[in-house]
Amino acid sequence: MTESKYEELRLGDLVSRLESGVSVRADGAPPATGEVGVLKVSCLTGGRFDATESKRVPTGQIPSLASPVRKGRVIISRSNTPELVGLCAYVSADHPNLFLPDTLWQMKFSEERESDPRWLAYLLSSPAYREQLSRNASGTSANMKKLQKSSLLRMKIRVPPLPEQRKIAEILRTWDEAVEKLEALQAAKQKRLDGLTHALIFGKLGMNGQRQNWQLRRLSEVTFELTTRNTNLDMGHAAVMGATKVRGIVPMREQTIGGDLSRYKRLPPRAFAYNPMRINVGSIAMNDRDEEVLVSPDYVVFGCAETGLAPDFLNHLRKTHWWSHHINIGGSGSVRMRTYYDDLAAMKLPLPAYEEQLEIVAVLNAAQEDVKATEKASKALTCQKRGLMQKLLMGEWRVK
Repeated sequence: MTESKYEELRLGDLVSRLESGVSVRADGAPPATGEVGVLKVSCLTGGRFDATESKRVPTGQIPSLASPVRKGRVIISRSNTPELVGLCAYVSADHPNLFLPDTLWQMKFSEERESDPRWLAYLLSSPAYREQLSRNASGTSANMKKLQKSSLLRMKIRVPPLPEQRKIAEILRTWDEAVEKLEALQAAKQKRLDGLTHALIFGKLGMNGQRQNWQLRRLSEVTFELTTRNTNLDMGHAAVMGATKVRGIVPMREQTIGGDLSRYKRLPPRAFAYNPMRINVGSIAMNDRDEEVLVSPDYVVFGCAETGLAPDFLNHLRKTHWWSHHINIGGSGSVRMRTYYDDLAAMKLPLPAYEEQLEIVAVLNAAQEDVKATEKASKALTCQKRGLMQKLLMGEWRVK
């Protein structure tokens, strides 16, 4: 028996109507249980529908709302940046108190030509169709593009038989569930790491079961500023790095690198660098590479005194709420706009003996590596799912 062929159809053959929302003045806070809300465009991030990405609608605005979120529909972003316009996701449950904004459409499916909505959401989320949606969006602004109903419904799609649509959706949903479980596990491990960090760094949980009252010491007692520059130009553009809150020390974009590399500061391994105007948002990082790198001449660079402060101990400390609070608030209680080394070095922190710092670091590093391993597994599974989507949705692999 020969396999049924894919049909070349238009999206409008499967979707009878695109339901629109309206623009309302909503609060920034999410709606509480029983309150009415309107979706944010971020509800489609990651290809999954997230009902928590919504805003509370004041009572006076409720009568103007239209198009509540319904089960079995596909929501698509009609207005967004070129990279995000056309994002879509399948809705698996009714949300009678959530409504569409004017930047989202909800697909109502044709009763004459049955199709699987979940399969269609996967299809439109695949790289080939994402590129097509972005290309079809129009607008005079480079930062904001819009889809037109007529052009969207005319878009050509390749459609397998309905049983195959359902099987493809079932397979891809299995991968989604696996990714979601890994992401939940990663979040749980990160929460455990955050709890361990606070308990061990601030002495609430002693390494030997005993809490110790550690002495407060100024950072200036255990750190020193580094001001050596790339005077000899023995390091080039490839060595220029920036400090980020999440990713640590990362390569700097070529277009942001200045012409005179001789002024750039040298950052040795295990030393720290930060932008004095952005440390308040967490842009400080330790160089965990094995080689020396360069950072902006405007950066502050400092190292940790040997046997005084373990760099990894400070690296874990800088990720706590305590650190954020003390960085943002100066000694006078005012918000500090710039934090130079002398400002940072005046900070007092609870500091155990160096040997105990190393013991604490060993525990926290192990927990941190566990988080990274789960994150790596999640990314690998997500990459595998993308490859599977390409094979199944483009018809390269057929399923029975």
